Amino acid sequence: MPSRVFAVAKFCPCLILLVTLSAVCARPAAAASCDRTCLGGLITDYLQGMFTHNLHALPVTPNVRFTENGKVLKLGEGFWQTASGMGAYRRDILDVQGHTAATQAILLGAGKQPVLFTVRLKETGGKIDQVETMVVPHDKDALIFNPDGYVEGNAQMALVPPASQIDSRADAIKIAMKYPAGLKIGSFEKANTPFAEDAYRIENGIHTAGPGCKMKGCENIKAQDIITHPDVRARFAAYDDHLGIVLLYLDFGQTSRYGQGRKLVTFEAFKVYGGQIHAVNAILRITSVDSTSGW
Repeated sequence: MPSRVFAVAKFCPCLILLVTLSAVCARPAAAASCDRTCLGGLITDYLQGMFTHNLHALPVTPNVRFTENGKVLKLGEGFWQTASGMGAYRRDILDVQGHTAATQAILLGAGKQPVLFTVRLKETGGKIDQVETMVVPHDKDALIFNPDGYVEGNAQMALVPPASQIDSRADAIKIAMKYPAGLKIGSFEKANTPFAEDAYRIENGIHTAGPGCKMKGCENIKAQDIITHPDVRARFAAYDDHLGIVLLYLDFGQTSRYGQGRKLVTFEAFKVYGGQIHAVNAILRITSVDSTSGW
């Protein structure tokens, strides 16, 4: 091969001897997939955009769709206008296969007051195509509220399980779906929801079952008395197969528990590995029974 070809080849690593130099070097590179680092970066970009109120720096598609508490808004409206910073908790749920980045977090709103927050971002080509948020300040619709509870006694959510204990995507979703199955019939025992022996649940920062729970009869999450929610509906949102976390959106439907014409909606993160649910972290709010998630 002439020396000039060797010189050019040093700058064209894709050179294959059986293909012409010009054809190989002209081939466009394949689009890189959005890996965990990329997805986590989109969440950071989104949060920083909110805190600085700088929508234009955010990598979004031309037709990005945005909802807050079930309402379709223009990106930059709603909590974007009062968000002021990061609080003490952020747990990312990164679903590379599903092109989805989500987080449950404590943010700061107007007057630096804590706000419970969930966001689900759908990624397309490295940009944000969908934004679904739940924003829960300390008001009557929060029902219960103690942000510090997500930081205290919540080690399971940060645990990286051994690879041998990570369930397949299909199995992990099936395990998490056993939770709304129990809600539907009013019994986790009858639904055979597979809780680990020391499983716990945190709702808006309050430990409502398992270790850390101070209410009567809440020590065993599987045996705990729960009301029947015949109209409960569950939507899969994301699965992080590194941390073993399944995120579901739950609409509890109409019951007498939440007041006439009112219902509970939640984003619930389930720590699932080894075929069992080890922890449940829920961010929830009360809303009109006629409202939808917007998706």
